[in-house]
Amino acid sequence: MKKKVLVVYAHPEPQSLTRQLVDVSVGTLQQHGHEVLQSDLYGMRWKAVFDGDDFPTRADPERLGFVTESGHSYSSGEQAPDIAAEQQKVLAADAVLFQFPLWWFGMPAILKGWLDRVWAYGLAYGYKGAGNRYRYGDGAFKGKRALLSVTVGGPAEDYSPRGINGPLEQLLFPITHGALFFPGMDVLPTYAVYGTGRITAEGVAAAKAAWSARLERLFEDAPIPFRPQNGGDYPDRHVLAHHVAVGQTGLAVHVAEAEPSLPPLEMGAGTWP
Repeated sequence: MKKKVLVVYAHPEPQSLTRQLVDVSVGTLQQHGHEVLQSDLYGMRWKAVFDGDDFPTRADPERLGFVTESGHSYSSGEQAPDIAAEQQKVLAADAVLFQFPLWWFGMPAILKGWLDRVWAYGLAYGYKGAGNRYRYGDGAFKGKRALLSVTVGGPAEDYSPRGINGPLEQLLFPITHGALFFPGMDVLPTYAVYGTGRITAEGVAAAKAAWSARLERLFEDAPIPFRPQNGGDYPDRHVLAHHVAVGQTGLAVHVAEAEPSLPPLEMGAGTWP
């Protein structure tokens, strides 16, 4: 069945591996009959700073409250045009791919700015005016899939379960669990290419082939089994029940089971401890 897929990517160099993988995304998805929407953040000269200019009509001209103004602008249909256009792409998409290099253990600022501005109150949070009722597995984006494609300069060992940089899955937790699962998306295990600072032509070819193979399963692969807020594990919608993940703390307790492992070529395989 034909689907719509939005590809949001952030890299200023057209010849970078990130941009090459974006080309693979477009080609593979179109080859399988899907419609591809794109947001080239550097090419668009996306405004990354979330500030008062994002609110053409203020609810409170005396004090800038971002939740208040975001909710007011979204509900009144008076958002900045670039924000509204990106929201329409997300709402139209069956899946959203985020492709970026890992910079200082996170996403580039321009992509973080895209999330800050596009994830409006009343849409990505505060859904239906119900506060935190619809979050972590519920919300406006429920039923949509999300997948990160990340290029990493350092070796895989640095991001292994006991690696010095910390496990990549945990470094990306604020994105996968926070920015994406929070508004309801089904988030697939991250695809990562390590050692890109010294990658060979053979390595690039392998990375492209593995990414293309992942995309062929975009609508079949199981998502990361994050625990939904309203599934019974969080009786008060805040803290895990005492009988869940007994004796455990930290990020991994919010994953119901170990992430499914990925085939060896996929370079992004990893498990939660």
